[in-house]
Amino acid sequence: MSAREPFRINGHAVAPGTRETVDIPVSRLSDHTPVSLSVHVIHGERPGPVLFVSAAIHGDEVIGVEIVRRLLRAEGLEEMAGTLLAVPIVNTFGFLNHSRYLPDRRDLNRVFPGGAEGSMASRLAHIFMREVVTRADLGIDLHSAAIHRTNLPQIRLTPNNQRLAKLGRVFGAPVMMTSKLREGSLRMAAEAQGVDVLLYEAGEGLRFDELAARAGVSGILRVMHHMGMLQEDLAEVASKPVVCTASSWYRAPAGGVFRGYLTIGDVVEEGTILGAVSDPFGEVETEVISDTKGIIIGRTNMPVVYEGDALFHVADTPRGDAAAEGISAHLEAAPLFDEDEII
Repeated sequence: MSAREPFRINGHAVAPGTRETVDIPVSRLSDHTPVSLSVHVIHGERPGPVLFVSAAIHGDEVIGVEIVRRLLRAEGLEEMAGTLLAVPIVNTFGFLNHSRYLPDRRDLNRVFPGGAEGSMASRLAHIFMREVVTRADLGIDLHSAAIHRTNLPQIRLTPNNQRLAKLGRVFGAPVMMTSKLREGSLRMAAEAQGVDVLLYEAGEGLRFDELAARAGVSGILRVMHHMGMLQEDLAEVASKPVVCTASSWYRAPAGGVFRGYLTIGDVVEEGTILGAVSDPFGEVETEVISDTKGIIIGRTNMPVVYEGDALFHVADTPRGDAAAEGISAHLEAAPLFDEDEII
């Protein structure tokens, strides 16, 4: 028998060497259906750090749900040290409604740390902070672009946080960039409690994406190995991430029909034609041209645009070719799922 204490959460005691899904009551729908925050706890027999992995803080960001599902099926977790708290769906309300927001139209990632007596969003944030975030030594929060947009797999880091910079390199996404903390965000609230959070961005809202899923799962496994939670390195680094310190948005010069010539992961130079916007008759057409050297890390998937709509997000870097090589390496990596489960 292990001398290690069980992990206690919401009145449940998860014994060392076991795993259990614990449902934490959040609220009830208007028809009396209960809503819970479900946390899958894997409590290793050996002591070690506590890591939380969360997804679907925005209810339409479903790629994180798939990443957590694959993570929980990875080999080697039965021999894990420490404790993994996996929350595939934080914002159940938005997830069920295919919506980024909660029914009260609030963005959950703008109300942290929340409060026990506040709005629906505030109460959910408070429960998540109390039961999961403050119990951990590190968090990995999974996100995607909003609907009709797609992001290249990338890690967002808190500026001047050397621990996260090191862990971001370990994660090994194609691109790594600094991103300032937003008031009310999970990252800001967690770091105020001494819990660093890696933010992973990849894919599109309400869509699965194989590159985003593979890069996410393998990155989490690499971080767990680095932290001493896994004995074996289950996912070797595909390539070193390209570090970007600045980025530029390219917006629609006019309303009309948008044709994008390039996509995420493509390397651009100054003068590269990214796409064009024309009127429906083709009488007036305006090209969208890059004025920097870098790599496309985000783009719209909508062909119909208004003037000022964001079309491309380009990270400034002299090593765009290296990032492109990293993308190829992720795609060629060994699958982390059964062959009959290919999306």
